[in-house]
Amino acid sequence: MSARDVIVNLRELAGRTSDANGAQRVAWGPVWREARRWLDGKLADLGLHAEIDAAGNRWITLPGTSARTVIIGGHLDSVPNGGWLDGPLGVLAGIEALCRFKDTRPPVTLAVVDFADEEGARFSRSLLGSSGASGTLVPDSVRHLVDKQGVRLVDALRENGVDLDGMPDARQTLLARDPRAYLELHIEQGPVLESMDQPTGVVIGTYGVERHVLRFTGQTAHSGSTPVSMRRDAFLAAAETALACRDIARRLAMPEAGPSGGIVCTVGTVTVEPGIVTAVPGVCEISLDQRALDADVLARALADAREAADAAARRNDVAVEWRHVWRIEPRPFDPHLIELCAEAAQEVTGHAPRLPSGPLHDAVEMGRLMPAVMMFAYSSKGLSHCKEEDTPEPYLEQTIEAFLRLVEKTVAVVAAE
Repeated sequence: MSARDVIVNLRELAGRTSDANGAQRVAWGPVWREARRWLDGKLADLGLHAEIDAAGNRWITLPGTSARTVIIGGHLDSVPNGGWLDGPLGVLAGIEALCRFKDTRPPVTLAVVDFADEEGARFSRSLLGSSGASGTLVPDSVRHLVDKQGVRLVDALRENGVDLDGMPDARQTLLARDPRAYLELHIEQGPVLESMDQPTGVVIGTYGVERHVLRFTGQTAHSGSTPVSMRRDAFLAAAETALACRDIARRLAMPEAGPSGGIVCTVGTVTVEPGIVTAVPGVCEISLDQRALDADVLARALADAREAADAAARRNDVAVEWRHVWRIEPRPFDPHLIELCAEAAQEVTGHAPRLPSGPLHDAVEMGRLMPAVMMFAYSSKGLSHCKEEDTPEPYLEQTIEAFLRLVEKTVAVVAAE
């Protein structure tokens, strides 16, 4: 096999699991199961096979002379109408890495894992399988989840041979492997590498997230008879806050984090009441998603956002309430693995740009248990989670080759431990 073969297999998988709208490999569903059956067929042709853990993750293992294990991760599941690279790229590049060691017993054990339900597309809980493997999954925190058709998560899991309460047992299975390093290849899902015209990026870590809903409450009034100076306009307070949060992100940007500055802020939803053209908004709710690579920067951004919201509320004579939605800490990747990743990219492409990841990945969970790093491939137009998702094939081939070099370098380092 070769990097070109990886691309051919990615195309074949896409052809089997996509329709005119894009990939349909939503976790726990029939197309996802078909994708896994397809992979089983490919593994059989190579003399390999997969085993499933208590969290529904599938492991393909190549034993080495040492039980110390280098793990390569990815996921076959997709969002509805997703792309051909998001997830499977890491799995199939990992299989190619195993093939390169298969005929000569490697000095350490290699394992490729296809994590279950990385996307969280059906039940709105991302990193489900990898959180089971890391031990952070609390079954009661997801027991209530249902999909849009009313199917319970526990029933969907059972249909796929997984018991929710047993999912945390996957942690002991993972630790028994003596894991020493975790490597993941993924498309960037953003425009930074394209802006640099670079095929491959070294990921220095994943953002932490602070997600809240802000509710501003003023007074509904007639838009024609209420002077602007006398209004208690909830929407204006929310709008001022949104602009202030954008400026906070700009101010707290870290030059060493590259073009993104290591921090982003998004107001993604706005709900106005009563929502009619002739009324001053009395209530406005906005979502606030803040992400940063550095925990102190993220904490500062949140504190500054609270001050900005309070100030906007006072200026507009309204009240503001905060509701916490979700939080996850930043995950800086292992410095030594970052350097190995940079070496591999430099050797193949001549460059090794470093950038953070705004989206979360299974590497976040694996980084809790072992040194971890990710490599990014160029995303055309920065698009992902859509049928237009793509990477120019020459760039994709280079990135796969660079990743395979990273695997070889990591194996050598772990073997020498």
